[in-house]
Amino acid sequence: MQDYRDHDALALAALVRTGAATPDDLLTAARARAAEVNPQLNAIVRDVDPPSPRGPEPEGGRPFAGVPFLLKDLNQHLAGVPTSGGSRALKDLPAAETAAVVDRWVEAGLVVFGKTNSPEFGAKGITEPHALGPSRNPWNSDHTPGGSSGGSAAAVAAGVVPCAAASDGGGSIRIPASACGLFGLKASRGLVPHGPVNGEPMGGTATDGVLSRSVRDTAAMLDVLAGSTDDSPYLVGGLPAGGFAADLGREPGRLRIGMTWDSAINPEPHPEAKAAVEHAAQLLTDLGHEVVPVAMPVDDARLAQDFLTSWFVHCAVSVAQAREASGAGDDAFEPDTRVMAALGRATSAIDYVRAVEGRHDHVRRLAAFHADHDLLLTPTTATPPPRVGAFDPPAPLALAQKVVLKAKAAGMLRFTPIVDQLIQENLGWVPYTQLANLTGRPAMSVPLHWTPDGLPMGVQLVGRLGSDGLLLRLAAQLEQAAPWWDRIPPL
Repeated sequence: MQDYRDHDALALAALVRTGAATPDDLLTAARARAAEVNPQLNAIVRDVDPPSPRGPEPEGGRPFAGVPFLLKDLNQHLAGVPTSGGSRALKDLPAAETAAVVDRWVEAGLVVFGKTNSPEFGAKGITEPHALGPSRNPWNSDHTPGGSSGGSAAAVAAGVVPCAAASDGGGSIRIPASACGLFGLKASRGLVPHGPVNGEPMGGTATDGVLSRSVRDTAAMLDVLAGSTDDSPYLVGGLPAGGFAADLGREPGRLRIGMTWDSAINPEPHPEAKAAVEHAAQLLTDLGHEVVPVAMPVDDARLAQDFLTSWFVHCAVSVAQAREASGAGDDAFEPDTRVMAALGRATSAIDYVRAVEGRHDHVRRLAAFHADHDLLLTPTTATPPPRVGAFDPPAPLALAQKVVLKAKAAGMLRFTPIVDQLIQENLGWVPYTQLANLTGRPAMSVPLHWTPDGLPMGVQLVGRLGSDGLLLRLAAQLEQAAPWWDRIPPL
């Protein structure tokens, strides 16, 4: 088992290519580790019979042939296998088609043997769905692994797989990467396709990717995923000639990086969040980069409002689609989900369009910042990973939820503490990550800091549109200067 954990995904694939290990050897090791830790972590919520590649083996072989892999149980459809989205309504409903990214992972040789836990419809920065139970953090099982890719993060951090599928619509790759001591990149808008079922989830703010322990795994995975399909809304261009993984060997050059932890949502982030940024700033300075304090370059209070307006409408659509597909009634959905969906249904078309069009203002402000700075450095999260159950509504608020929902008085919701609870629950400890989603810019969380209690806290770096390769090259530089590979959870 230790030998298995000492290899990243590319190293495991190399063992298979040279005959030092077989895919069955690796799958046996992965399943053994899952059997050991999953009862405590609840990271994997569904077993899957590994699908086989459909196409001929490409010239040069499959880059991840024989490597065990896990899908996220949200929108990453595998035909014939349910995609629950963390919801009781969809728990047993098989997917009709395989998602484009899943097809690319399978064609790359990855051995998919399970699906990982997600909050209902991915709507929270924690992973505690009522239908499937909470996932827990391998660094301390009393705490959350983050969300919405929390199950994947827990599985990677615990050594079940070296790399796992994830997705990010408001921070859902970067938040669990920070909480679990992993590397996570949210790619530029349009770089990774979504089809065939989804065109642009959440109006283009969401994208698929991975959580990994090594930067080179993420780069090689982006080589697998990047590029348009026939039904993509955009034509992807400007990719590195030899691929992102091969490009890691180039130095990022001397960068000018703006540093801030300003937040209108959480005006006083935890001291450890500040310490994480200060540590990263010193490390970057030691590497020859220029780090300068800056104010938050966008109006993040308005950005949060625009994000949540779109988020609530998206939640309403998700619930409506789940009802149509499954015939489920109200009891099949969590109270918080029903409240968010009700707020979405109560949003006027004018307010929704205004929120979507408002993204351009955030893009322009961030572009003005990037005219003078290569990257923006922030905490990934404003606090260390919260305890599991920390955001459960108090009994009086839970009762108020039921009363308002039963009365179908969606308009009243805006004048109750329920909305404040949802805002704090969704954004209070994660106010920094939505910026990259609404603007479509690439962003990464790098695991450079641990609290005195042994909990990881990453830092976020946001780049210009299309600077995915630059972010990866800088991450590789940081990984070499301050390695995190040998940091293993006590689980």
